[in-house]
Amino acid sequence: MEASIYNKKRRWQDVICYGLIYLAAGLVVVLLVGMLGYVFGNGLSVIDLGFLTKVRSTLKGTDGVAGNILNTIYLVVLTLLIATPLGVGGAIYLNEYAKPGRLVRMIEFTTETLSGIPSIIFGMFGMEFFGRALGLGYSIVNGVLTMTLMILPLITRNTQEALKTVPDSYRHGAIGMGAGRWYMIRTILLPSALPGILTGVILAIGRIVGESAALLFTAGSGYFLPKTAAGYWEKLGQSGGTLSVELYLRMSKGEYTMAFGIAATLLFIVVVINLLTKLIVKKLRRE
Repeated sequence: MEASIYNKKRRWQDVICYGLIYLAAGLVVVLLVGMLGYVFGNGLSVIDLGFLTKVRSTLKGTDGVAGNILNTIYLVVLTLLIATPLGVGGAIYLNEYAKPGRLVRMIEFTTETLSGIPSIIFGMFGMEFFGRALGLGYSIVNGVLTMTLMILPLITRNTQEALKTVPDSYRHGAIGMGAGRWYMIRTILLPSALPGILTGVILAIGRIVGESAALLFTAGSGYFLPKTAAGYWEKLGQSGGTLSVELYLRMSKGEYTMAFGIAATLLFIVVVINLLTKLIVKKLRRE
């Protein structure tokens, strides 16, 4: 009975390790709650309907971030429309079609290298190549193309890992029943790996929403709202600063009150995205 797992005594080393683990977890929670409390405490007083629906205008005496919110939506939606099919398709090829070898290793190494490049370098590349060489200048389209390069490795690697978690028995069973490879991927692998793929997409959204350095060089800092219906289409070729870019500019000008308001708006968006992700992934896993 002395050697039984029910009577096993805890060693002092285990107690110290458990204590350090709980201490680290507690510090993370305290830091998160403290940061959220500080930002929301200083920024909620600024946020109202006018702040969210108007733009900065000296003549009208208004101040708001409606144009920046619109620019952020443009960048998130358009970037995902381009990067998600490319990233998921590339991961499917690498994981299901390509034979292990030098080419696959080179592609994976390139993807990992791209994910570690500082965002400021992507911004410089986007400014020189998309902006000057292709003539896009400071525009939302330039920002979209640059952000596509930035989040493509993230979506590709997350999709690869999600596909690897699907048991091989699913593949062998489907092929053994006469299903083609693409039919097997479309009806079995992708639905099974969907929670992991969705997690990668949500992480990519977070990176787009929080990026400022690369977009400052590519998308610019415009904050005006279109005045006509056609202006919403024309806005793609115009300068458009996101919420994170506007936050940086307000801080650099010493407008700390408005900066905290923008920061609170950004944090609220990030928290909502994370909560929705948890709910969607939980629902998909149940199904």
